[in-house]
Amino acid sequence: MTTHPAKGTGIRLDAPAPGWAITADVVVVGSGVAGLTTALRCAAAGLTTVVVTKARLDDGSTRWAQGGIAAALGEGDTPEQHLDDTLVAGAGLCDEEAVRALVTEGPGAVRRLIATGARFDTSAGGDIALTREGGHHRRRIAHAGGDATGAEISRALVDAVRDAGLRTVENALVLDLLTDADGRTAGVSLHVMGEGRHDGVGAVHAPAVVLATGGMGQIFSATTNPAVSTGDGVALALRAGAEVSDLEFVQFHPTVLFLGAESEGQQPLVSEAVRGEGAHLVDASGERFMLGQHELAELAPRDIVAKAIMRRMREQGADHMYLDARHFGAEMWEHRFPTILAACRAHGIDPVTEPVPVSPAAHYASGGVRTDLHGRTTVPGLWACGEVACTGVHGANRLASNSLLEGLVFAERIADDIAERIAAHGLAPAAAPVTGDRPPLPLIAPEARADIQRIMSHGAGVLRSADSLRQAAHALEAVHRAAAEDDGRAKAGLPGVDSWETTNLLAVAQVLTAAALEREETRGCHWREDHPDRDDTAFHRHLVVRAVPDRTLVVTRTDGTAFPPTALREHQP
Repeated sequence: MTTHPAKGTGIRLDAPAPGWAITADVVVVGSGVAGLTTALRCAAAGLTTVVVTKARLDDGSTRWAQGGIAAALGEGDTPEQHLDDTLVAGAGLCDEEAVRALVTEGPGAVRRLIATGARFDTSAGGDIALTREGGHHRRRIAHAGGDATGAEISRALVDAVRDAGLRTVENALVLDLLTDADGRTAGVSLHVMGEGRHDGVGAVHAPAVVLATGGMGQIFSATTNPAVSTGDGVALALRAGAEVSDLEFVQFHPTVLFLGAESEGQQPLVSEAVRGEGAHLVDASGERFMLGQHELAELAPRDIVAKAIMRRMREQGADHMYLDARHFGAEMWEHRFPTILAACRAHGIDPVTEPVPVSPAAHYASGGVRTDLHGRTTVPGLWACGEVACTGVHGANRLASNSLLEGLVFAERIADDIAERIAAHGLAPAAAPVTGDRPPLPLIAPEARADIQRIMSHGAGVLRSADSLRQAAHALEAVHRAAAEDDGRAKAGLPGVDSWETTNLLAVAQVLTAAALEREETRGCHWREDHPDRDDTAFHRHLVVRAVPDRTLVVTRTDGTAFPPTALREHQP
């Protein structure tokens, strides 16, 4: 099998031509743990590096991470035990080689993060304080500020980037990958929102592009993701001809603060670490329904807990369950979980004296842009890291607190890969971008965003079936068709941030739905009511999606169980 360089699909977002440009060796798109770690390491290797981020440097998903970062740092714990827990959670679809890289390199990566300036909570003896979360058989979750780990990691990395003097372009929505006549990466186009050194549509010309754009949670009505998580990186990669994999595996966090059946947008997360410290899941009568469901009860992997909550809700005709941690007492809540305590109280709930209403909500994309062990995609010169990427680490269901670790480990791998290539072969300046006659996509009007979210929540949410997914696919296609066939622009969007984001959301939603419809089994966080069992005969493999020039989505199954295939690993961007 030979992997040929992708040359794009011949489609792009409808946007003005770039009115300004800057040049770099590497452009990193995204400013979470994955993006900033990559940028710092590239800069340390002497590469001219530019960071492009959609909002402010610290506004991505990383700062919302409450629980912590998993690594075998505690006495008696080993990378092998961490590997075993990760493989179990991944339900047979993890790439063991990728997981082994994660767990063996993880402890060192965490220590380097500490050397960068991140301050984790410590025990009385000065060691890093560790807790447990779902799916872990050991205490291996390092946390900061009680339940503000992501905020502390973000602070440390942002400070380091500013201290290093890296060039950053904030409030910038990435639009499309720029390529040369041979299909190699030549940079990105982007739109800067608001006043600054640059404004409007421009470009960063660079022969190496690293996508670290985060997730896509905003395709659902209720999510833990911030407003910036609109799947921009996956959509860009699809338009550039890159392969996407495992997008059907969307993790719904089991314990999100329930704000009402009609609540939409970003919802407050009640960290898994609360269950790790001994909180119980109960129904309205106070019964602990996770007992007997799994050996770890409330600390079972997230997909198992989310399904158990949904089943109990269906049985009782309820729209939420409860998390009971009244036995913690006020002091523990105030010192261990101050952020969650404040969020609950802001919504009129006091977890010190009453159970917390919770229900599942979209949380994390286990799949994304398909990469090898060094973060290389199938497009020459394009790397991907963090939640936007599919490295094979998470399989069908991410193990709790492995996401920050994946961002660290694979960011370092990407930066080292780029630096090694430059040392061995040099890095030619980005060739002049060639757009040719690439037709623009019909943009989706911002008003369709709520429709897309409603369609996905009802048809491709926690509970899925062939009927629900087909209905979702038809409804999504109708949204596209209304824009494509509209000459009066009533249903089509005009070039601008809201329309570009909505267009990206639609593209990602259609890929997810196509893959979920193809996977006729229940595995990990993909739950098919019409196929309730795991099917290793037909589906012990990955679904790979790519777009072709006529905008058709092609879904294929990889041969064997390894991810990615050897041919992709050997591909040299």
